Amino acid sequence: MSSIHGFAAAAAGESMVGVGARSTTTIKSQRSSFLVGIKRIASNGVELPLCKFGSLKISDRMGPPQACNTIGDLPLLSMSEVTERLAAFHASGARNQEYTAMYSSIVGGVTTNPAAMVIPMDDHMVHRGHGIFDTAAIMDGHLYELDQHLDRFLRSASMAKIHLPFDRPTMRSILIQTVSLSKCKQGSLRYWLSAGPGDFQLTPASCMNPAFYAVVIQLQSLPSPAGCKVITSTIPMKPLQFSIMKSTNYLPNVLSKMEAEEKGAYVGIWLDEEGFIAEGPNMNVAFVTKQKELMMPSFDKILSGCTAKRVLALADRLVADGRLTGVRVGNVTVKEGKKAEEMMLIGSGVIVKPVLQWDDTCIDDGKEGPIARALYNLIVDDMKSGPSTVRVPVSY
Repeated sequence: MSSIHGFAAAAAGESMVGVGARSTTTIKSQRSSFLVGIKRIASNGVELPLCKFGSLKISDRMGPPQACNTIGDLPLLSMSEVTERLAAFHASGARNQEYTAMYSSIVGGVTTNPAAMVIPMDDHMVHRGHGIFDTAAIMDGHLYELDQHLDRFLRSASMAKIHLPFDRPTMRSILIQTVSLSKCKQGSLRYWLSAGPGDFQLTPASCMNPAFYAVVIQLQSLPSPAGCKVITSTIPMKPLQFSIMKSTNYLPNVLSKMEAEEKGAYVGIWLDEEGFIAEGPNMNVAFVTKQKELMMPSFDKILSGCTAKRVLALADRLVADGRLTGVRVGNVTVKEGKKAEEMMLIGSGVIVKPVLQWDDTCIDDGKEGPIARALYNLIVDDMKSGPSTVRVPVSY
C-alpha cells in the first residue's frame, strides 16, 4: 500500500521531470539545419519543444510525429529529453481520452502523469500479442461488476498460459487502489496481464516475470442508447480457442469494425462456422421475437459477456411484469434475427444499443424498441444502486 501511494505522490510532485531544462538539439536536414528548442506555452506554463518531429515548421504547440522524407540525421536523446518529448506529445492533444492513473507492476506503483503511462517495447503483449485484458465501469465512485470481470480475466490468463504475478486478492486490491488514487468517480478501469518484457523471441521462456497493468479513463457521460445500423462481417471470426478468451489479439475485431464503418454501419456481426449468429467485435447481440421472448446466442463459442449475463438476469423483471414472455439462450439463425421485433448490442462499452437495420433489412419498423430501452435503464440503475455483488465501493 505504502509503495503504491509513494509512487503516486512522486509522480504527482514531479510529473514533468526534465521539462524546463534548457536543452537544444541540432537536426541536420537535406535542405537546412534547425534547432529543436523549447518555449513556454502561456496557457499552462509548460515548456515544450517548438518543432514537430520530422517537420521543419516551427510551431508554438508540439504535434504528434509526422511523416517526412527529409529528416536527415536523427537526434540521440537523453532520458530527460525523452521525458520532455513524451510530455509534449501528451500536451499536443494527440490523445482523445483522459487518463487519470496507471498502475504498472514493472515500476511497482501508480502514476497520475499520462506522459509516464508507458510499457516496455519488448513486452510480449506488444510484439506477440501474448496478453489478456478486461475492464470494469466506474459509476458514482463504485466499480461495477469488478469481481465478475476479474473472474473472466483469470480464466483468460489460464487459457493464455500466463502466470499470475500476484494472487487474486492482491490484484483486486491493486485495481481498487489505482481507481482511488485516480480520483475518478465516473469512467472505466482497464487492466492487462502480459507474458512480460525481456526479449523479442517468440515465446516468453526468457522473460523474468509477467506484467500487470491498469489504466483509469475518465468519462463524462454514459454511452448513448441511440439506434444504429450493422452489417454481416466478412472478416473471419476467431476460432473457438481464441473467441472465448479476452486476449489482446484484436486485429480481427479491429478489421471487422473498420469494415462496418467504411460501409456506413456501426459494427459488423459475426456468424459462426455453422452460420448461426455469434457476436459483434466487442459486444454481444440479443433479440426480441414477435412473441416477446428475449433470445441471445449461447456463450459456448463466443466471449462470455459480463454485461450480457447481467442483462439476462435483470430481464427476469420484464418477464415478471409481462413485458417479456421469457428468456432463451441458444442458437439463433440469421433469419430469426432479421425477423425479430427488436435487435440490440450489449456490452460494457455500449451498455444496450438498439439496432435498427441489419444489412439491407430493417428490424421491424426500423425504430428503437421499448425492450432495449428498458434493459438499458435496468443496467444503468444497477450500476448506480445495484446490490453489493455488482458494486464495489472505492475509498477516495
